[in-house]
Amino acid sequence: MKSLGLLSLIITTLFAGLIVFTGAAAPSEPGDFTSDQFTRSGICSNCHGSSFGEWDGSMHSNADSDFFYQATLQEYGVAAEAQGLSPDFCSRCHTPIGVVSTEIPPLDGSHLSEVSKEGVQCDFCHSVAESEGIGNAPFVLEPGDVKWGNRPDTESASHETEAHEFYNESAYCGMCHNIYHPVNNLTLGATYTEWEESPYAEEGVNCQACHMTPGIVGFEENPGKAASTGPEREHVYTHHFVGANAFVTDVMGETRHEKRAIEYLQHAAELEVNAPDSTESGESVEVEIKIMNIGAGHKIPTGVTEDREMWLELTVNDSEGRELYHSGALDSAGKIDSGATIYHTVFADSEGKPTVKLWEAESILSDNRIGPKGSVVEKHSFVMPENASNPISTKAVLHYRSAPQEHIDELFGEGAYNVPVIDMATYPEKEKTSTPGFGITGAIIALYLGTTLRRRKK
Repeated sequence: MKSLGLLSLIITTLFAGLIVFTGAAAPSEPGDFTSDQFTRSGICSNCHGSSFGEWDGSMHSNADSDFFYQATLQEYGVAAEAQGLSPDFCSRCHTPIGVVSTEIPPLDGSHLSEVSKEGVQCDFCHSVAESEGIGNAPFVLEPGDVKWGNRPDTESASHETEAHEFYNESAYCGMCHNIYHPVNNLTLGATYTEWEESPYAEEGVNCQACHMTPGIVGFEENPGKAASTGPEREHVYTHHFVGANAFVTDVMGETRHEKRAIEYLQHAAELEVNAPDSTESGESVEVEIKIMNIGAGHKIPTGVTEDREMWLELTVNDSEGRELYHSGALDSAGKIDSGATIYHTVFADSEGKPTVKLWEAESILSDNRIGPKGSVVEKHSFVMPENASNPISTKAVLHYRSAPQEHIDELFGEGAYNVPVIDMATYPEKEKTSTPGFGITGAIIALYLGTTLRRRKK
């Protein structure tokens, strides 16, 4: 009995030591690897054609080449040099191979290898052996012949495979989709935390269920093969990784991903309107609009939302079509009516002034975004004019755009880029279209042309 007890103690001690050892891995750092230890994504396409085709053109594939990100990165680079900030703060998520292989800095990308320019690419994602937490990319990499994934029964003639339950967890996405200030630790973006504190997490609906399946607002099976020589599966995760970015995808000619981004936006929210059909001249007309987050497992909008804008446009007309009330309109310069509520985060610098430069942020002035399965009510009122005729009609549209037109004009020059405004939800509800302004026929033509041009480029 004593021997058994001693043996049990030894085993327990060894097991505890193993846990401490395996959990002690530090996040991969600059100089840990060279870029030639990672494989270009095009090589992966030889067997994983479908997954590669979905990833190609996505915001993950353009994480480093995104022109908007690059313009902001160069601004950050100037501040980082002047203030002694971490030069790889942004790049660790946008070109992780570039960071761990010390091809960053410089931030102008002049030292980046071709594999590093691929952004969040295949071999990087499938070389993540574990994570040391949430936010600011604490990934632990093990590049080489072993590729990590979520299936314990995979076999490959090209490389070895290892299964890790981590690949089925939202925490995998949380490595980059929580962002903290590199000096003061202020939360700059918290998509993972928003999900973790949501009903979706309680129900077991993870990030992958919406962003790596055809379901958009929930899990939907995607039967097929993960590899061309592999077995038929009941479900294969898709690799579009779509969010809400219909601006950059549009400018970069990634029509498929632009279309999907619009679809995601149009499944995120709904409107309920309480308004009278008629009233008397001189009386106050009260209109209530309920904005509901029905489809996003995080706040809307989410991410680093100092620039992103979601707002309600409300129009009330009389029976003759005369405008009685209007809120949330854009002026000729693309500015939102000052009386409208914009749903986003407002950061403040050291002097308490609003800033859209994340590295200057030291506090949060306001955050009025709408949580998962949450809602807000906007109340509007006006006095019925004497010459107005009943009945009156009310129209409400929930808009979204990736950045204020003014900020884009400042970065690139006036007229360089027109930031698209996406209609997320409307009242009265109308049929949702994938490409606003084109119609169904136009959308099909646009998709065909985009695909054809992309094939020609290859």
